[in-house]
Amino acid sequence: MSDPVLMETLGALVPKGARVLDLGCGNGAMLEWLRVHRNCSGYGVEIDDTNVLACVQRGVNVLQLNLEEGLAMFGDQSFDVVLQIDTLQHLRNAQTMLRETARVGRIGIVAFPNFAHWPNRLSVLRGRMPVTKRLPYEWYDTPNIRVGTYADFEVLAERNSLRILDAFGLQNGRKIRFMPNLCASTAVFKFERG
Repeated sequence: MSDPVLMETLGALVPKGARVLDLGCGNGAMLEWLRVHRNCSGYGVEIDDTNVLACVQRGVNVLQLNLEEGLAMFGDQSFDVVLQIDTLQHLRNAQTMLRETARVGRIGIVAFPNFAHWPNRLSVLRGRMPVTKRLPYEWYDTPNIRVGTYADFEVLAERNSLRILDAFGLQNGRKIRFMPNLCASTAVFKFERG
């Protein structure tokens, strides 16, 4: 993640001084931002060799793990915040990982592409899968193994006894609270165990 507006918006959801676990942390930019701007500490989890090296070069603590294998090495409530920024849609065990996020952290924060955003709906009505700034891949080469919507996550959270503390969409760097399922390309949820 390199978008400073996105980092600032998501970072504002993280309490100052929090101990953070960032699942699928990429190159560690978010953890570095949290360390510098919110005085946070913690770890990133990443599988890609290039990203792990980038984390190390940034001075970010990183564990090279496959999230599909779960988070059994972490105890209950061992972090203040667990982040899943653009991670959930890449996982086969998304529901299990969501429950693990709530188990390992006092607060969970997820952000993912909102497939119900109106340009995506229009593409599907035209008979084509969407290719947008937020979903930049063709259907045959996307790393996303699933698509979801803002509304889908609300249902998933309820089914897994998660209490949503804050929810909004993001579009062009702005928070969208009115009709986020239709008007936002990114869905953002902050939650805790119910």
